[in-house]
Amino acid sequence: MCGVFGISNNKNASELTYLGLYALQHRGQESAGIVSCDESKFYSKIGQGEVQEVFDRESLSKLVGINAIGHVRYSTYGTSELKNAQPIIVKCSKGILALAHNGNIVNARYLRNKLESQGAIFQTNTDSEVILHLIAHSKEKNLLESIRKVFYKVKGSYSLLLMTPTTIYAIRDPYGFRPLVLGKLSRSYIITSETCALDIIEAEFCREINPGEILEIKNGNIKSYNLINKNFDFKVDERLCIFEYIYFSRPDSILKNNSVHRIRQELGKYLYKELPTSADLVIPVPDSAISAALGYSSISGIPFDTGFIRNHYVGRTFIQPKQRIRDFSAKIKYNTVKDVIKNKRIIVVDDSIVRGTTSKKLIKMLRCSGAKEIHLRITSSPIISSCIYGIDTPTKKELIAYNYKVNEIKNFLNVDSLHYLSIDGMVAATQIKKSCLCLACFNKNYPVK
Repeated sequence: MCGVFGISNNKNASELTYLGLYALQHRGQESAGIVSCDESKFYSKIGQGEVQEVFDRESLSKLVGINAIGHVRYSTYGTSELKNAQPIIVKCSKGILALAHNGNIVNARYLRNKLESQGAIFQTNTDSEVILHLIAHSKEKNLLESIRKVFYKVKGSYSLLLMTPTTIYAIRDPYGFRPLVLGKLSRSYIITSETCALDIIEAEFCREINPGEILEIKNGNIKSYNLINKNFDFKVDERLCIFEYIYFSRPDSILKNNSVHRIRQELGKYLYKELPTSADLVIPVPDSAISAALGYSSISGIPFDTGFIRNHYVGRTFIQPKQRIRDFSAKIKYNTVKDVIKNKRIIVVDDSIVRGTTSKKLIKMLRCSGAKEIHLRITSSPIISSCIYGIDTPTKKELIAYNYKVNEIKNFLNVDSLHYLSIDGMVAATQIKKSCLCLACFNKNYPVK
């Protein structure tokens, strides 16, 4: 749940990276950072908060150079502190390096303990710093070979950017858990998490970075290498996280040559196919379920309408009323359109239920607005296991679907009916082979243990 953006060979590198991070803000709001380079020195600006809170005109003007990488963070490993914000910069035997990482290293604790026993001193508690220490400890003189050897040891998910004073490396894990794409703007190459970040700077989408690929970008030239070379007996199948389609990626992004918006519409259609239900209205929980609700409406013939209004300007609040304002955290983010809801039988479409607490509050708001019937439809299957590849899902004990049956969840939420999309329905909607998707949070089948 992070976003990365990098650009090579552009005199406006930092400004374009800033715009790219704006487009990736949905992937992380805890911190943002940019590191630029003028082939001799690194310049950085990193802070906690959203992109607009971290950067201003003056700070961007100091990020000089023709190369830059940026990062927006949502912490899944390591605490939400300034010291854990990225990109991370180190000086080591391989020179000056900067790293921006999206993913989760599942054996990071083991590797960190081993490195610390050898005298390594860590400045953060992120898994990303482990990668830099491993590169620094590598005995290979060639950086490319160091990267290969390091990532043979590293297990988990990573779509990342590594910048030296002259070069940007883009590296994607052999499973391709997280997206990473290549774009071009005149003579500049761009690497980023999603195509929507290319659109904002009017760059051309070239292709996706292949799972297990290293791209080396230097002086306006690009070279491709295999992360795993012939000396390593290591073969895997791609395992793109299906939640990129369900929730994470922006609907205007392209993923595996498919529009995320269109795939979400298909998810909504499959929901209706699996359990046709009569109702007066279809409403989404904004914003991630809007596309799916449109798909449900189109195939069912039930009118689509806006039942919830989302406040897009919600930031941090320093007050938390007690009984005076019930369900404050939900009400500050959502409100109902009472004239739409009153005396109606409603299909509510949402992308997932994790703990169930937010869903319960939203359903209560609909009941208080006079809904006659509420039928909740979820475009993902029940989440019964935690994700270890970079999604902030809680422990099993906190997952409502791990602890309760669907009918029990229905009663807890106080809905007239509840239906989760089946795993087969999710897979069919994506138009990708089941064997090429990571479904671990739904079926406990973890590609990397």
